[in-house]
Amino acid sequence: MSQPVLSLWINGKSQPSTSARTAEVFNPASGAVVRRAPLAGKQDVENAVAAARAAFPGWRDTTPLRRARILMRFRELMQAHRDELIHLTTEEHGKTREDAAGSLQRGIEVIEFAMGVPHLLKGEQAEDVGRGVDCHSLLQPVGVCAGITPFNFPVMVPLWMFPVAIACGNTFILKPSEKVPSASLRMAELLREAGLPDGVFNVIPGDKEAVDALLTHPDVRAISFVGSTPVAKYIYETAARHGKRVQALGGAKNHAVVMPDADLDFAADALMGAAYGSAGERCMAISTVVAVGAAGDALVEKLRDKAARLHVGPGDQTGIDMGPVITAAHRERIQKLIDSGVTEGAKLVLDGRGLKVPGGEKGFYLGPTLFDQVTTTMEIYKEEIFGPVLIVLRADNIDAAINLVNSNPYGNGTAIFTRSGAHARRFERDIEVGMVGINVPIPVPMAFFSFGGWKASLFGDLHVHGMEGVYFYTRSKVVTSRWPGGEERGSSNLSMPTLG
Repeated sequence: MSQPVLSLWINGKSQPSTSARTAEVFNPASGAVVRRAPLAGKQDVENAVAAARAAFPGWRDTTPLRRARILMRFRELMQAHRDELIHLTTEEHGKTREDAAGSLQRGIEVIEFAMGVPHLLKGEQAEDVGRGVDCHSLLQPVGVCAGITPFNFPVMVPLWMFPVAIACGNTFILKPSEKVPSASLRMAELLREAGLPDGVFNVIPGDKEAVDALLTHPDVRAISFVGSTPVAKYIYETAARHGKRVQALGGAKNHAVVMPDADLDFAADALMGAAYGSAGERCMAISTVVAVGAAGDALVEKLRDKAARLHVGPGDQTGIDMGPVITAAHRERIQKLIDSGVTEGAKLVLDGRGLKVPGGEKGFYLGPTLFDQVTTTMEIYKEEIFGPVLIVLRADNIDAAINLVNSNPYGNGTAIFTRSGAHARRFERDIEVGMVGINVPIPVPMAFFSFGGWKASLFGDLHVHGMEGVYFYTRSKVVTSRWPGGEERGSSNLSMPTLG
C-alpha cells in the first residue's frame, strides 16, 4: 500500500508541492514508513515568500493587542489538541508520550510569553534631552522571517521561533525537518482556527533545496536555525552574505561536573534523564560527565546500575523510559562511534548495541551505553554523538574540570553537582558556556529568558525566545522631536548640533 503524501501550507491552506520529490517519514519504533513528506522546491519557496510578503503590511498594522489575542486563542487550541500533537511527535520521532508532553508544554510556555507582546514592544522615552526636544524609541517588525528546525523537537523548537516572530508583527515561513513534518502542519491549521490571517504563517517541509532558496531569497529578512554546527555555520555564512539577520544555534557537547561532595544518588538519577531521555537526541542532553576526585568510581557504579534498569521500547506504551533513535542510518552512526570508543581504549561499562525489543525487531533501537575512562583525544569525546551514549572523564579538582569544559569547542549547556556554594559560584562565573545548571542537569531556561550557547554552539549575536528573541525579530528606531515656536527660530547653523 502506498503511503499518503502530505501537503505544504501556504497562504492559509493546504497546497500540493510543485516538486515531485518526497521523503519517507518513518515510525522509528516499528521501522515502518507511515507517510511521505513533500520536499519543497524553489517554486514552493517562491510561493510561500510571496504569500508572506503580501500578508506583511496588514499584519504589521494589526495592533499588538489583537495579535496577542490570536495567540491566546492559539494557546487554548494547543492545549485542547495536546493529545493529538503528542501522538504525532511520538509516532514520527519515537519519544515517549511523557517526554513529548513535556516538550509540548515548554513550547506552549513560549506562546504564553509572546502573548505579552503589547508590553514587550514598549520602547524607551526621554523628555527634554535638549531644550524643547524629546526622544523616544520604537521596536518595529523586520518583515518576512523563516525558521529551519531539526527533527528532535517537532513541536517545541518551532514554538521557540514563530510565536515571538508573529507577535512582533512579522510573517513567517517554517521549514521543518522532513523527518517530522506533521506536527508543524497541524499547528498551521490551529493558527488559522485561532484567527491568524492567511499568509502570516506558512509551512514548507523540505531539504537543502528549500533551505538554500530561503537563505538567498531577497525578500526573506531574518533566518532562525537549530541544528548541527556544520550546518549552522553554513546557514549563518550564507544568509549573512545575502544581507539577512541570522540566529543559528549549532551542536553541543554538554558536560556535567560531579564534585566529591555531591549527593551521588541525586546526581545519578538526574543524569539518567539528562543523558538517556529522548534517546539522547537533545541539543541539551548531558552526554559527558566529568567526575572529580573521589566521586568517580562510586558515580560510575551508580550510573551503570540505573542505566541497566531503563526500559526501552515504543514510546506510546506505558512504562517505557526510552524510545528508539530517529533512523536506521543514525543508529548505525552511533554504533560506529561506540565501536571507536572500544578501539581507542575507553572502558565500555554498559553496551547498548544489539538490544532486542520484543515486537520491535524492525525498529531503530539502541540501548543505554556507558563509557568510563574516556580522554579528550577520543572520537566519542570529540563528536556530538546525539544518541543514548554517556561518557565519563576524570578530573583531579574543580580547576581541572573547568579547564576541561572550557577547552571544548562547544559551549551550549553545562551543569555542576555540588553541595558547596563556593564551588557553584566559581563554576557559574568561570565556565564559558551559555546555559548553566547548579544541581540542574538540563538547564533549559524558561520562556521569559533566552536560550542559546557560546562558541561553536551559536552563530549570530542573539538567542531564541525571551527578550533576545524579541530584539531579533524587531528593528529599533529612535525618534528625536521638536515642535518649535516663533521664539525658537534662529539663523542657519552648519556645525554639529548639540541639544543639551
